[in-house]
Amino acid sequence: MLKIPNKILTIAEFLSLPETQPSLEYIDGQIIQKPMPQGKHSTIQGELCPKINSVVKVQKMGWAFPELRCTFGGISIVPDVAVFSWVRLPVDKNGDIANTFTVAPDWIIEILSPEQSHTKVTKKILHALNHGTQMGWLIDPDERFIAAYPVGKQPLAFEALDSILPVPNFCQELQLTVGEIFGWLKVNL
Repeated sequence: MLKIPNKILTIAEFLSLPETQPSLEYIDGQIIQKPMPQGKHSTIQGELCPKINSVVKVQKMGWAFPELRCTFGGISIVPDVAVFSWVRLPVDKNGDIANTFTVAPDWIIEILSPEQSHTKVTKKILHALNHGTQMGWLIDPDERFIAAYPVGKQPLAFEALDSILPVPNFCQELQLTVGEIFGWLKVNL
């Protein structure tokens, strides 16, 4: 296991550290280890990326990535789901998807784990919104609650199962409801 340095590191020093599982994030000069995903978190994340990509990637509107390191605005985070609009996808010199993403995602989705702080996760979303992100979601599986953070607007709260969740402008054809997301947690035996 990687020993997290006690001293404050620069972002360049942080990025030179080996990757870990679960991932380390660099926020406000501090290194924070993400919690290991548990069942509800993993289930929602595992269903959400293909669901988003079935609309936005197929139609070349965007691309959803699970656990992708994004370094921008003095931080380096690993959102549970990072969605980039097609026109902002980082590519390498061969036209392939880049390995390094140095811009904020257009849409950041965080799924709260039981031991995670709402405040710390919300701060990551707000930082991303201040650096070009169009939309943030905070999904709380235990509370069956989703907060949406549209850029430049008040956060919105969603609990009713039939609520259609807001999405960024580049993927308006995607439609997800609160019930659909939390329905993924049901085991139909």
